[in-house]
Amino acid sequence: MGFMSPEVALYVLIGVALLFDLLNGLHDAANSIATIVSTRVLSARYAVIWAAVFNFIAFALFGLHVAQTVGKGIVDTHIVTDAMIFGALGGAITWNVVTWLAGIPSSSSHALIGGLVGAGLAKGGFEAIIWSGLGKTALGIVASPLIGFSLALLLVLIVSWLFVRARPNWADQIFRRLQFVSASLYSLGHGGNDAQKTMGIIAVLLFAHGKLSGGFHVPFAVVLACQAAMALGTLLGGWRIVHTMGSKITRLSPQQGFCAETGGAVTLFLATYIGIPVSTTHTITGAIIGVGAARRMSAVRWNVATGIVWAWFITMPAAAMVSALLFKAAQSLSLFAN
Repeated sequence: MGFMSPEVALYVLIGVALLFDLLNGLHDAANSIATIVSTRVLSARYAVIWAAVFNFIAFALFGLHVAQTVGKGIVDTHIVTDAMIFGALGGAITWNVVTWLAGIPSSSSHALIGGLVGAGLAKGGFEAIIWSGLGKTALGIVASPLIGFSLALLLVLIVSWLFVRARPNWADQIFRRLQFVSASLYSLGHGGNDAQKTMGIIAVLLFAHGKLSGGFHVPFAVVLACQAAMALGTLLGGWRIVHTMGSKITRLSPQQGFCAETGGAVTLFLATYIGIPVSTTHTITGAIIGVGAARRMSAVRWNVATGIVWAWFITMPAAAMVSALLFKAAQSLSLFAN
C-alpha cells in the first residue's frame, strides 16, 4: 500500500507536471524574447507579455503530434507507474532549476526525455524504452540547431542582398517592425512544441490510472492547462538566460534578430508538424550563431557557444541519473501504490 492513494497521487503528479511546464516557460522564456529584447525593439517587461500570449494560443494552430510522441513513443505505456513519472519529472525539474540558477540555456526537452529514459530504465530495463521513438527524438534534437543555423544564415544572405541599396536607418526601422512578427512566430513554435511535452506526460498518467476512455489521447482540458502553465512561466521570465542568449553569444541587429527568430520558428513549425519534440533552446541558439557567423566567424563568442554545447551533452544523462535515483527512492519509501 502506498503512502498516497491512487487518486491523490494522480492529482499530485499532475500538479508536478504543470510545475515542470511552468518552469519550462520560465527557463525557456529567453528562447522567445532574447533577440527582440537584445535589439531593444521591445522592453523585457512587454516582451514577456507578447511571448506569453502567443505561447498560449499555439494549441489552436498545431496538432498534438508531439504530445503523442512523448506520451507513448519514448517509454512503453504499459509499464508506466506513478513512481516512474515522479522520477522523470523530478529529474527534469531538478536539472532545469540548477541550470536556470546558473544562467545556462540548457534544454528542458533534453531534461524531460532524459528523465523519462532514466526512470524507464530503472523500472523495466532496456525493454521499457521504445528505441525507434527515442531515436527519432534524438535525431530531431541534433538536427534542430543545425537546421536553425542553416536557415538563419540563408535568411541573412537573402535579406542582405534585397536591402543592399537601402538606407541603413530605413532598413533598421523595417526590421524593428518585422521583429514583432518573427518573435510572435517563434513564441507560437515554442508554445506548440514545448507545452505538448507536458501534455504527453499528463495523458500517459491518466492512461495508467484508467481515466482515458477510447484509447490514448490528450483531453482538451489538459491542453488548456498546459498552455496556460507555459504562458505563466514565460510571464515570469528568465533574465539570466535572456542575457546569455541575447548578448553573450553575439551582438544582434534588428535584421539579424528577425533572421534568427524566423529561421528558428520555421524549424519548430516543421518539427511540431511531424511530431518530434525538439529543443527550442538548441534551435534558437543555432539560429543566433548562424546570423553571427554570417557577419564573420569572429563575431561569435565561441567560448560561450562551446559552454552551451557542453551543457546540452550532459543534460540528458544528468537528468536520467537524478530521475532513476528519485524513482528508486519513491519505491523504497512506498510513496505510491503502483
